[in-house]
Amino acid sequence: METSTMIETESVTIQDKGLTIESGRVARQADGAVTVRYGDTVVLVTVVGQPMAQEKDFFPLFVEYREKSYAAGKIPGGFFKREGRPQDKETLSARMIDRPIRPLFPDGYREEVQVVVMVLSTDREHASDVLGVVGASAALCISDVPFQGPIGAVRVAKVGKEFVLNPTFSQREDATLEAVVAGDGDSIVMVEGGAREVSEDEFIDALNFARDAIREIVEMQKRLMARIGRPKREFTPRIPNGDLVNAVREVCLEDIRRANHSGDKQDRKAILEQSLGRAEETLAEGFPEQAAAIREAFQEIERDEVRRMILEEGRRVDGRSTAEIRQITCEVGVLPRTHGSALFTRGQTQALAVVTLGTTTDEQRIDDLEEESWKTYMLHYNFPPFSVGEVRPIRGPGRREIGHGMLAERALEPIIPSPEMFPYTVRVVSDILESNGSSSMATVCSGSLSLMDAGVPVRRAVAGVAMGVVVGGEKAAILTDILGLEDYLGDMDFKLAGTREGLTAFQLDSKIKGLDIGLLRSAAHQARQALTHILGEMDKELPNPRATLSEYAPRVLSLVIPKEKIGELIGPGGRTIRRITEETGATIDVKDDGSVKITSMGEEDGQRALKMVRLIVEDPEVGKVYTGKVKRVVEFGAFVEILPGRDGLVHISELDTRRVNRVEDVMREGDEVTVKVIKIDREGKVKLSRKAVLGDKR
Repeated sequence: METSTMIETESVTIQDKGLTIESGRVARQADGAVTVRYGDTVVLVTVVGQPMAQEKDFFPLFVEYREKSYAAGKIPGGFFKREGRPQDKETLSARMIDRPIRPLFPDGYREEVQVVVMVLSTDREHASDVLGVVGASAALCISDVPFQGPIGAVRVAKVGKEFVLNPTFSQREDATLEAVVAGDGDSIVMVEGGAREVSEDEFIDALNFARDAIREIVEMQKRLMARIGRPKREFTPRIPNGDLVNAVREVCLEDIRRANHSGDKQDRKAILEQSLGRAEETLAEGFPEQAAAIREAFQEIERDEVRRMILEEGRRVDGRSTAEIRQITCEVGVLPRTHGSALFTRGQTQALAVVTLGTTTDEQRIDDLEEESWKTYMLHYNFPPFSVGEVRPIRGPGRREIGHGMLAERALEPIIPSPEMFPYTVRVVSDILESNGSSSMATVCSGSLSLMDAGVPVRRAVAGVAMGVVVGGEKAAILTDILGLEDYLGDMDFKLAGTREGLTAFQLDSKIKGLDIGLLRSAAHQARQALTHILGEMDKELPNPRATLSEYAPRVLSLVIPKEKIGELIGPGGRTIRRITEETGATIDVKDDGSVKITSMGEEDGQRALKMVRLIVEDPEVGKVYTGKVKRVVEFGAFVEILPGRDGLVHISELDTRRVNRVEDVMREGDEVTVKVIKIDREGKVKLSRKAVLGDKR
């Protein structure tokens, strides 16, 4: 007979609401399982670890995040009526959960670990992704999987002049800054967010504000661990063979130092590959069947040497100082038939960005747990294998491409004009043509330039830069514009994007257990100097948006008509709109709120369609002159159509300045005449005068 498991809970209050972790009720065959609840949003997080069938040279951590449609009382759309492959939001949430927990596993740990986060309930007010970070930490902490946590996480937003923790979705819409912050309460391990041009100090203030709540969440997990935490499974880090390491150092050190003085990525790679091959051949007899250990020792020596050079000599592998930026070149209008294009090159990182302007029919429909919405601006990032000199299949975008694209999209979003000001759907595509660090920030720069080249009326240019740090003992070196190698071997990847007025996006990943906020403040201020320099280089190529759109871009005109006029514009069975489309070639989209968008490939066709729409929905005005067609002649006057479907009577006494005996002496059916509105009675009947027009001319 199975024994029941005790259900344990812990709670803290965050922004006047309870955050509760519960364990022992569900998923009891997992190594660790918790539910996390905030408001009526609930996530289930499970952890399972198992030995690898074959040892790998990397840590196989898998984080999966899934939103269940039933959580919001919805049935999935589509033919199969069940959840399919993860949407971008789910992929981004999985990445955000992965990043803060990954550096907290012991060095050298190689067992498979899978973290599964399932959203079971949503109140459509509080986000579930940040609960996934808390739940992943808690589930790992109470499991027997080696994990050097706990960590806590909150979302912080600045609404008005106040910071708010775990804001509701409506509060987030009004926020000037929003970030998810994860850490142990003293140091920061991960940040992800965006802002509407805030200062670096304001950004750091947000991190400080989040720390107290993070500390409470960490203490809550410690209390839970003390009661139900399982003993951690044995893990003994592999101790390198000292003799082998010394032998590799003796054979390879000079080659590694020579490679570290080569500014070209491919040259450096060739030197290191030759050196490693020589070491494997030379040491094969003395250390038989130790090829993997030789490679591991070689990589550790390379890492130590790169870090030593930075900390002791203040010099980087490409010869730059710690605060120096690689050479930058900018080109716009590089493609002849696209709506806007730009090529941004920084050292050996190169991004081609292309803008396409579309219409209402090109908007992207977003249907997630919280709501259904439409996107009129999107950025897509591609990382083909040739950009790093590799061969691999090109399939759909992976997690990295989706994450980098969203970071760049977020960075540019604050400068994109509103649909009311610029009634286009805007798509930016970034193709990375070369990569040696910071390709997402190169995307920000090329994306900004391509928008300006397309004539999109952006408010300001946006640039991006990636910062790094190397910590050794009491020393710490902050690096500007890091290389791929410095990202891989360093202790931090800190991306910041912004305009001259302030930051628009930021992303921080720590490679160690945490980073001091004082260090992050220094890095942010050093990044400001870099952003100013990069923006200056971009301004040399194109300082302002082009005055006109590309001749190949569609023309979109917009207006708002009274709701009661929508039927008149559409016409019986849509005949009126079809007539306008047939005569002008323009496409007309009418929404229920009265907003009308007219799309054409030529400016003249669009203006013709706009004029026809205005005539249909316009109401006659007393004193205004119209040119219309005589629709019917009667004994006492003539009826003239002055607007589509709107007639007025010209009385025989108003036909001319002289006496008229017969109406037919002045006008006949089908004639085009110019008349003036002289009166509109209570019933809406319009009285016209030709005589008044003749009198005005005289």
